[in-house]
Parts: sequence; structure tokens; C-alpha cells
Amino acid sequence: MRHWVVRLGVVTTMIIGSPHLQAEEESSSVDKAREALTQGEGDTDSAQQLEEVFQAAEKNYSLLKKGKKSLTYAFDYSYFGDQRLDIDIVNGTPRNFDVVPSAQHTFTNSFSIDFGLLDNLTLSARIPLVAKYDTQEERANTDWGDVTLTARWQPFAYVPGEASYTLFGGFKTKTGTSPYEIDLNRQISTGSGYYSFSGGASWSKVLDPVVVFSSLSLSYGVNQTDLNQVRGSLILREVEPANSLSLSTGFSYALSYDVSLSVSSQLSYSDETRLKLTGTGGASASITAEDQVSGLMSFALGIRVSETKIINTSVGFGLTEESPDVLLGVSIPINIDGLKDAE
Repeated sequence: MRHWVVRLGVVTTMIIGSPHLQAEEESSSVDKAREALTQGEGDTDSAQQLEEVFQAAEKNYSLLKKGKKSLTYAFDYSYFGDQRLDIDIVNGTPRNFDVVPSAQHTFTNSFSIDFGLLDNLTLSARIPLVAKYDTQEERANTDWGDVTLTARWQPFAYVPGEASYTLFGGFKTKTGTSPYEIDLNRQISTGSGYYSFSGGASWSKVLDPVVVFSSLSLSYGVNQTDLNQVRGSLILREVEPANSLSLSTGFSYALSYDVSLSVSSQLSYSDETRLKLTGTGGASASITAEDQVSGLMSFALGIRVSETKIINTSVGFGLTEESPDVLLGVSIPINIDGLKDAE
């Protein structure tokens, strides 16, 4: 099945003339662009604005100064479409083939709170509220999602012109509705159903007027036991979640001091998930879900609307069968008196 996404893009107009004239125009344009981005006396605010736009577009690669606080609201939508093949088998003979379309819509409202514990150490918490709807089964659920706690640490001070490195670690709770504790015939989950730990490193570098970045992370899921979920004639007792390895890379381009365009891709590999079940007669069974590879491509546009506010919009699409078909998102910083930094 093909996965598709409509993304927010930028239209670039190219002027084509004689080779000599085109070379002169390109050289002039490059010189003007470089001159505009070269910091001079009194240009500190403009340079800071450019850096803030980059950081807002790729938040994972930015840190807050000691004592600084920020609150961000984000709305995300994802669509996952699939087709299920239903087959009735009578006396070993397949009967009644039926292809059933399935679609799941997920709406997520989240608040992210960041606090600069040190100049090179930022602590974060993300609190999501999730609404899901399955069109085929006509099931819906609105509940809290999995709360995530994250720490980002920059071991080396930033040096202009040099690469910047950040180490990060995270802990995801199972505050959302667990898929291993619901009635599968009537309910739908809003969380993963298990605790998980993650860690990794990211790298970024400014190549005026572009910032390139990449990240590598590993996630470990904690086994869930003492479950009692009815699945047909069996009872689910234990789940061994898959561990995953994720690689992402991309770049941000400064269209101006107030606007940036980011393009990134992510590739993730998850190993097997194992379910352990028991039957009514005490017999045990084990089901193994095969490993999966998922890929995503996303685009983001960061626009400064005021001195203290940058709005980011994003759109993306899945590259593999296991990935969502469509991803849409917008994030807005919120100024609250209790969280404002002193002037």
C-alpha cells in the first residue's frame, strides 16, 4: 500500500538568462545573502533571532540557559490507513474472501514544559491528551497519552563554526489507556501500555545559512506482567515490548531572520514483540510479532510572529507500511506570567 502526505512547501523562482549573466546574478545573490547574514556592529539581535528560529524548528537540538523556562502547546494529527483481508475457512477450504478497509485518526494536544537546570542541561516534560477514532470498528476514545520526561545535556560549550553535540535521555510512562488492558471489541488505546527508557546523541552544525543535524537513539521497553486481557479463547498474561533503534537527519535553511524551512527524515527499526497467553485448560501459547522498519519524511516551517513567539507548522508522510500515512502538526509557545523569565 502506498503512503502519501501533502506537505507545506516553498516555491522557488529561478531566472534563466545567458550563462555569463546568470553567473553574475548568482554571484551577486550569494554575496548579498552572505553580506546580509554577516554579523556587524549592532546586529546582535538579528543573529539571535536567526538562532532562535533554528532552535524552534528543531527543538531537540536547543538548550535553555540556566533558570530559563518555556511552555509550548502543540497540536498533531496522524492518519493510518490499511486494508485487512478476512477469510472464512470451512473444512480446510478458504471461503468468503473480503478486503476490509481500515483507517485510524489520532488527534493529540500536548503541553511541553522546559526548564534550564544548568546552561548545558535542560529538563523537559511532555503531557499529551489524545483522541482516537477507528472508522472501521467505529470505536473512539479520548484520554491522557503517555507522559514523557527528558533530559538534554551539552557536554561541550558551543564554539561558533564548530559542530555542537548533545546527549539526551528519556523516560516514557504508561499513563495512557493501555492496549493490553482494554476490551478489544469495544475500546481503543491512547498509550503504549508499557514503560520505556531511551537515550541517544545528536549533532548539529551551522553552515551559513544552513544548519545540518542528525540524531541516533535507542529505546528499551519494560516487560509487562500480571496481565489479564481476554483475547478470543485465550488470556494475555505477559508482554515483552520491542526495542527500537532510530536514526534521523535533516537540515534547516534560513529564508530570513524570521523564517526557516526544515526538512528531515527518520528511519526506525524495532525488533520482535512477544505475547504470552494461557488457555482455559491451563495450556500456554506464545505469539511473536515480527520486527518492523518504519520511515518518515517531514517538513517544517518556522515563522516569527513577534519578538518572543515563533510558530512552527509541519507536515509529513510515511515511507513504509508500518508508518502513518499523513502527519500534520503545529506548535505555539505560550507566555504565562508564572513562567516568564525576569527581565
